[in-house]
Amino acid sequence: MNNNESCHKTSINWYPGHMLKAKKDIQSQLKLIDIIIEILDARIPISSRNPDIDTIVNNKKRIVILNKADLAKESENLKWIQYFKSKNIPCVLVNSIVGNGIKQVIDIVYELNKDKKEKLAQSGIVNNAIKLAVVGIPNVGKSSFINKLVNKNIAKVGNRPGVTKQNQWIRVNKDILLLDTPGVLWPKFEENTGLNLSYAGCIKDEILDIETVVFRFLEKLKEHEDYLNMLYERYKIEKEFKYNETIELLDKIGQKRGALISGGNVDYTKIGHIILDEFQTGKIGKITLERVEDLSV
Repeated sequence: MNNNESCHKTSINWYPGHMLKAKKDIQSQLKLIDIIIEILDARIPISSRNPDIDTIVNNKKRIVILNKADLAKESENLKWIQYFKSKNIPCVLVNSIVGNGIKQVIDIVYELNKDKKEKLAQSGIVNNAIKLAVVGIPNVGKSSFINKLVNKNIAKVGNRPGVTKQNQWIRVNKDILLLDTPGVLWPKFEENTGLNLSYAGCIKDEILDIETVVFRFLEKLKEHEDYLNMLYERYKIEKEFKYNETIELLDKIGQKRGALISGGNVDYTKIGHIILDEFQTGKIGKITLERVEDLSV
């Protein structure tokens, strides 16, 4: 690997057959749905938002969940809430592992359904369940969110993208039914989006090589002094250390972690997995890779 290495692909094509089927299944079930719950990764709200979802859900009422909000920068989370509010879309910060934000989601569901419930009551229908559909790309935490919402381990959870393979109806409580859908990516996405999805673990490791991904990840963090300082602190790099190229920073981290091969050279695959895993689990710090301001770029 050299300091001029970068991704040469301008777009990435990856569309497993089950995702095409899942998209069609979601569309076929849509007429039954009252409210769409769209789950995004709070660290990459742009890249983790499937552009096809707008077409799929059409004009249905929607709630946006910024999941893994505990791993993202708090000030950026607040900006994203305001952004979706400006689009008249309720947005909730959620940590699906411990359940933060779940009650707020349920409260919003009842509020959004209030008008329909009143109309049905006037027609003599009082026990009609609110039907939700949870949508989102792979590995944004859909299954963990559903399990906390239901307060049971119903949905399969895994740290690999694509755990949920088919639609399934789940009862949340006496008032709410939920349709769990497989994570759906879109057929083709641009390089920067693909890299962001790789950083967050939303696409499988074999789609982009780990050496390229970690190199570009460090380049991205270097754009922000506070994130660079997080790297220095996490990997115990001396403040006096100066680098001229990203490769020097990567070498330094590899040396600090003992990710070496024969001859004392850095094992870029090993250190790449270490760095990305520690970003994904929040060990480096609270990092948001996409800001509201990026939408205007």
